Amino acid sequence: MSQEFAPSSHPETADALEQRITELEIKASFSEDLLDTLNAQVALQQQQIEALVREITQLRRQMPDGRGDGPRSLRDELPPHY
Repeated sequence: MSQEFAPSSHPETADALEQRITELEIKASFSEDLLDTLNAQVALQQQQIEALVREITQLRRQMPDGRGDGPRSLRDELPPHY
């Protein structure tokens, strides 16, 4: 079912195909560059997410009862000089 490509004797057809191939190669090159840029951005965002998770974990450990959720007393909110 597949047809083999036979170069045409018409120079316009060969030139048109050459131009189309060149345009596809350019698009592929830009797509690869964009993919590399997006991959770098995703890796950076993953590092930021991991840092934020570590920071949240550390802040939860600093809570008086060791938990970040649950009711808090307003007396715990008062500054020490009151």
